[in-house]
Amino acid sequence: MDWVDLRSDTVTRPTAAMRQAGFAAGVGDDVMGDDPSVNALQARLAGELGFEAGLFVPSGTQSNLLALMAHCERGDEYLVGADAHTYKYEGGGAAVLGSIQPQPIPHAADGTLPLEAVAAAIKPLGDPHFARTRLLALENTWHGRPLPLDYLARAGELARSRGLGFHLDGARLYNAAVACGVPAREIARHFDSVSVCLSKGLGAPVGSVLVGSNELIGKARRWRKVLGGGWRQAGLLAAMASHALDHHVARLADDHRRAAELADALRAIPGLSVEGAFTNLVFVTVPEGKREALTAHMAGHGIRIAGGYGTRIRLVTHLDVDDAGLARTLAAFREFFAG
Repeated sequence: MDWVDLRSDTVTRPTAAMRQAGFAAGVGDDVMGDDPSVNALQARLAGELGFEAGLFVPSGTQSNLLALMAHCERGDEYLVGADAHTYKYEGGGAAVLGSIQPQPIPHAADGTLPLEAVAAAIKPLGDPHFARTRLLALENTWHGRPLPLDYLARAGELARSRGLGFHLDGARLYNAAVACGVPAREIARHFDSVSVCLSKGLGAPVGSVLVGSNELIGKARRWRKVLGGGWRQAGLLAAMASHALDHHVARLADDHRRAAELADALRAIPGLSVEGAFTNLVFVTVPEGKREALTAHMAGHGIRIAGGYGTRIRLVTHLDVDDAGLARTLAAFREFFAG
């Protein structure tokens, strides 16, 4: 069956042109620094985003963990949103593997962390009762919402004034940039390090890049090896990621348009509550007791939606969801709720 898969933008499959770019890639041993395609990708993203160096890694989870471990030492603390990916959805890696204590802060409705709450959470310097606060970490987009540009500037100023590092989980950095109508560098410039995921909306099969200073990336490279993340001939994957940067950034606007059309049409169905669209994410709350039956109904029409518990469903548009797939999805939703 030709599935329409709305579970996540991580489900994208590499295009034929992307596969060809991988087949043609120059390769070498990346642990030894010899892979030309990896080196080119790292240098490209670092340069385009305004940093000294980059590091290609297998996943966004590892990229964020490497950043935290490079910024912080054992027993340090980082400030993070209570619903942020690095805190809630990455297995507790900072605490488990880095011995770094998270200090979660509740998000405002727009995804920002209130700066007065951030300032109040910073621990007194020199007091041995407390973990040493070393880092503020944000996520952009957050549940699909781009963080306001003026907020990023003010958060960066606060971090610098208090001697903190400033990290961005930019898993959907390019979605945020396209939605805000600015180059990705305009967002990244406020931070000391940025993790960029290439396997979501950009459609690469695997990988993220962490960018930062030469010193920070040097630390991250060592921790990557310790964590078992060293690549060998990874140039095939790096070349596909470079192809995605060349061809799949501007088209993110199509995903945002389709998400907006999806949200608008679902609002017309009685019984549904719809939030969004926020870039390429739409959140739908269905009536109590309907989720399991809805999931089965959609699967019967060749449409995958996220499973799980509760009544709230996240629908994600991406490279492999076209207008025909969107129309099929809406027809299946209407049929289910008409019945």
